[in-house]
Amino acid sequence: MQIPIEEIDQIAAILRSRSRRRPVVGMILGSGLGDLAGLIEDADIIPFGDLPGWPLATVEGHVGRLVAGRLEGREVLALQGRVHYYEGYTMPQVALPVRVMQRLGIGILIVTNAAGAVHPEFVPGDVMLITDHINLVGMMGLNPLVGPNLPEFGPRFPDMSQAYDRELRGLARQAAEGSGIPVREGVYVGLSGPSFESPADLRFLRAIGADAVGMSTVPEVVAARHGGTRVLGLSGISNKANLDGDTVTNHEEVLEAGKVLAPKLESIIRGVLRRV
Repeated sequence: MQIPIEEIDQIAAILRSRSRRRPVVGMILGSGLGDLAGLIEDADIIPFGDLPGWPLATVEGHVGRLVAGRLEGREVLALQGRVHYYEGYTMPQVALPVRVMQRLGIGILIVTNAAGAVHPEFVPGDVMLITDHINLVGMMGLNPLVGPNLPEFGPRFPDMSQAYDRELRGLARQAAEGSGIPVREGVYVGLSGPSFESPADLRFLRAIGADAVGMSTVPEVVAARHGGTRVLGLSGISNKANLDGDTVTNHEEVLEAGKVLAPKLESIIRGVLRRV
């Protein structure tokens, strides 16, 4: 069931009353990457729990607050942590932060995540620029747009042929090159979680064209594109593909990889904001 527009607007009104900022760029910061919000200057901070109906983050590495301020001269609003379907929320609840951002007037959304490598050449510490996604969960019926359409945001059947904005990807490439950061490019596949993938799962995902896998991002991007918001997606590769079953994957290594990835993502995001 979709969240009514009145409830979305109520949250947006509270945020306007709690912050002096009028953000034009939104950011969603994934596992182990929330410290990037500390870069935001002259910030107003609002905990998720202060907002009625806002889903609370329950996973380690997701602080659970909004940070509004300035970064590289741009007015931004960052989610320091996100919520996931596997935490027991509905897909519309997962997409709620994006809906609120859209009602605040944000036109660009930068999404980051920690992702597992599927491409055999990708290694922990790599940054992958998301060129497209496979909405595997959405294909099974768990799409944030299921239910009555909200025409205030977009059409019943939104196009996803350019889910990740080509111009923004170009700016990210320039920013990475200018900072001497090599970047991968590839397709992100979104699963429901919370269990990590089996070797057979990973071999299947590789066969259908996935380069990295995670448990977030895709529902947010679908909602963003439904509302006409431009999207830049960045995956931090946190663990190596376990295609043969010889290694064990855990959340601790995801958080540890974030310490290596955060400075790279900081440079790229700052560079994009300077160029946008």
